[in-house]
Amino acid sequence: MANIKSAKKRVLVAEANRQRNVAFKTSIKTAIKKALALGEGKDKDALNNAISYVYKLCDKAVSKGILHKNTAARKKSRLVLAIKKMEK
Repeated sequence: MANIKSAKKRVLVAEANRQRNVAFKTSIKTAIKKALALGEGKDKDALNNAISYVYKLCDKAVSKGILHKNTAARKKSRLVLAIKKMEK
């Protein structure tokens, strides 16, 4: 454990940031699952909104430094591929 006051603060700040990042990543996973669930249905408008929301979350995560840009691109690509596969 850190002894210096600033190092103790960094430990607290790092833990808070870690929890925020985990929560954001979880919201992305939930949004992807909801979009995949809508992909099985017939409601195209709701599906498009869900995909748009996943794109928005992924792009925001990249801008905040939570996800790498290639990771976000891979998640978006796999989502669209999975939905197209369901439509066949």
